[in-house]
Amino acid sequence: MATKARLNGFQIWNMCFGFFGIQIGFGLQNANTSRIFQGLGVQVDHLAILWIAAPATGLLVQPVIGYLSDKTWGRLGRRRPYFFWGAILTSAALLVMPNAPVLWIAAAALWVMDASINITMEPFRAFVGDNLPDEQRASGYAMQSFFIGTGAVLASALPWILTNGFSVSNVADGGGVPPSVHIAFYAGAAGLLLSVLWTVFTTREYSPEQLAAFEATERARKGEAPVVAADAPTRPVRAYLAGGLAWTLAGLLLAAAILATRLEKELYVLAAMVGLFGVAQLVAGLLRRADRTANGFSEVVEDLFRMPATMKQLAVVQFFSWFGLFAMWIYTTPAVAAFHYHAVDTSSRAYNDGADWVGVLFAIYNGVAALAALVIPPLARAVGRKACHALCLCLGALGLAAIPLIREPGLLWIPMIGVGFAWSSILSAPYSILSGALPAGKMGVYMGLFNFFIVIPQLLAATLLGLLLRTFFGGEAIWALALGAAGMLAAAACVFRVRDVGEPRASRAEVRSPEALSKA
Repeated sequence: MATKARLNGFQIWNMCFGFFGIQIGFGLQNANTSRIFQGLGVQVDHLAILWIAAPATGLLVQPVIGYLSDKTWGRLGRRRPYFFWGAILTSAALLVMPNAPVLWIAAAALWVMDASINITMEPFRAFVGDNLPDEQRASGYAMQSFFIGTGAVLASALPWILTNGFSVSNVADGGGVPPSVHIAFYAGAAGLLLSVLWTVFTTREYSPEQLAAFEATERARKGEAPVVAADAPTRPVRAYLAGGLAWTLAGLLLAAAILATRLEKELYVLAAMVGLFGVAQLVAGLLRRADRTANGFSEVVEDLFRMPATMKQLAVVQFFSWFGLFAMWIYTTPAVAAFHYHAVDTSSRAYNDGADWVGVLFAIYNGVAALAALVIPPLARAVGRKACHALCLCLGALGLAAIPLIREPGLLWIPMIGVGFAWSSILSAPYSILSGALPAGKMGVYMGLFNFFIVIPQLLAATLLGLLLRTFFGGEAIWALALGAAGMLAAAACVFRVRDVGEPRASRAEVRSPEALSKA
């Protein structure tokens, strides 16, 4: 019977090494975008919208790229063409952004960079699912977590390293973007391109015909067909039209309520999300009624409503996990500055000391995540993927909950250990479980759709957390971390509702294959 070949550690390393470069680019963007925009004259109050640029871009780009990569097969294979061209575009944007002379060019470079990173990153999740057998997927996604952690640490520290290790100035003459940031972006562009090209040219892919044969063998071995999209019934036209109308009206009513009550403008993003989901259903229903469904839009919307049961269950886990993460990312700096350094004036020395320490704490949890990626696969094999992920999420919840309990800022590195384990597992375990429940022919599009349940909690955190803090917690940012801990705990509880249809049960001997990866 046709089964996937087991890969050795060096082959898995090659397959995932491109993620190291992607994370360098992503980390440089996250750490320096506000700095670049402020250098071009943007006021602090207008920076929040930049939190929405990246997730909104991913929301649109990732399902499209996933759908297209499922349909691709050529000289570079299935996923690798998107790695290749996405890396070139991202590297170009990294070169342009710190040199932007005016705001609109910097904003355009940011959007190009976001879109290009998503083009490169989205197929990597499907790439591991395509190439590895079930029992090695935990190791594959953990290797991605390792490179994400190491790339993030390097990207966060690169301007500091250039200033303190190579005497590159971190102050620009006459204002603007300092030389240390310029050189960091140039080095990041080169690192991203070279590491992605390493994966492109050292890794091969299975053909669509081989993947179909492997899927048939796996389903036969399990003795039952998992619930996948291809087996699910088509959604009726009436359901599309009724659901679309309801969601569109809900979005309009929410926007009207925000206008009437003069709430924060960021909440309009939430109303737009609701309304656009309704519009998408209406368009899909009208196309179905006209029998014009042979297009990518109809297929993607149909696939969204035919998600496998495992994916729906994991979506809830992802929602609470990423809500907790974004609560941490957005509010740790003001929380630590106010609660541990007793400073709210952003121009004060105490506030900036707190902000600098938060940067170190974030580097610590990313470093822990890289090391945890080496521990998680054997732990998952010992106790099961679900129990391992739930344990890591609980460690993350304990870490976030401990921050308000620790008064000495120098001890805040201790909670970051738990956060690092949670972060590493969030980047690997859900994808390892999900890939075993997806049809091989739709691995890309479903990995793209799975990104919705990362983007939606991010947008909700960006739009709702500020309102919640002002309404119920007196505007104290430290309570956002408590809400993040609650989200992590809820995610851990929801893990046990997930049906892990791909949990490896066979021995190595039963799944060993004499077949090697085909040449692209």
